Amino acid sequence: MILAHKIALDPNNVQETYFRKAAGTARFAYNWALDQWQQQFDAWKADPTLPKPTEAALRRQLNALKRDAFPWMLEVTKNAPQMAIMHLGQAFKNFFAGIAEYPTFKKKGRHDSFTLTNDQFTVKGQKVHIPKLGWVRMHESLRFVGKVLDGTISRTADRWFLSVTVEMPDPPSVRRENQAGVGVDLGVSALATLSTGEKIVGPKAYAMALKQLRRLSQQFSRQMETAKVRAGLQPGQPIPKGMHIPWSKNMQKTQRRIARLHARIALIRANALHQLTTMLVERFDVIAIEDLNVAGMLKNHKLARGIADMGFGEFRRQLEYKAGQRGKTVIVVDRWYPSSKICADCGYKMPKMPLSVREWTCPACGMPHDRDLNAAINLRTVAESSVGGCQPV
Repeated sequence: MILAHKIALDPNNVQETYFRKAAGTARFAYNWALDQWQQQFDAWKADPTLPKPTEAALRRQLNALKRDAFPWMLEVTKNAPQMAIMHLGQAFKNFFAGIAEYPTFKKKGRHDSFTLTNDQFTVKGQKVHIPKLGWVRMHESLRFVGKVLDGTISRTADRWFLSVTVEMPDPPSVRRENQAGVGVDLGVSALATLSTGEKIVGPKAYAMALKQLRRLSQQFSRQMETAKVRAGLQPGQPIPKGMHIPWSKNMQKTQRRIARLHARIALIRANALHQLTTMLVERFDVIAIEDLNVAGMLKNHKLARGIADMGFGEFRRQLEYKAGQRGKTVIVVDRWYPSSKICADCGYKMPKMPLSVREWTCPACGMPHDRDLNAAINLRTVAESSVGGCQPV
């Protein structure tokens, strides 16, 4: 199996400047290659005798001209532009395979990263050696032992991280003779309700930070209005297209605080999801979840913020790859299955049940139900019928 360990770096000013140059070089190479790909592909369509663009050909083309046309590329590792073009090639493969959208140009400030092959960096203890830079301190040592495949240095807010990809032997698959099964119903008030009766409350990191985020956003808005007046615009006047508004030092500080707060929200959410998904795959052999239409759910303006704050899509991604690593089974139940409306005791189906109804009593058998727990039990029942031999816990 392949795992990645993301480690925070502690670069000095010179090292951070190098990181920014390397990330800018990678972004430029990606955008240059995408532009060349489009031009060469259009030319090939007009004249099929011309060669079709390929990732390898674009890398050779850049190598042939970068010394004269882009000499500043030589200041950083050769991996920065080369791996960026390889990533573009993979993006086109994913596009033609129908699993991704057409590649788009990367924007400065949103895509600050570059990748190193395993022969271009060395991790030793709490240090990493970068070509043309030297040793950079890490906040912790690499936890995984195996073959290092590559490393990606990226920026989140104003911090830099190293993500090391390691190939490791697959762990032994530990399954009980009678497989332990569980149904998991995701929600907003509780992140997950298990068919065992357990409720896991999500951290709701965005909701907790919303007051501070609003205050910082209002502060930045006031600073931007002041900057617009200094630039000669009237208060409230929109910025004309193409006009650059210089940012003050205070504006840059506020923007960094907003970015750090968003990064903290994402980390809190990811940590909670990792703890939940790891617990599920360690305790259960068969896990049933619902195929939620997250994009459709986000269209409900009353629930969109709470749903996005829980990270349902990330929960499923983590659960599926962790279950695959440990030989466990994830059953994805059809999204139209009425798990909340069916009585888990007698099978009676309620004709209607709005979201406001959190508890209900079955009119057929008189059994009281908690909406989320009842849904989780029904999901586990579907898993039992799908796998066979699954035992509730």
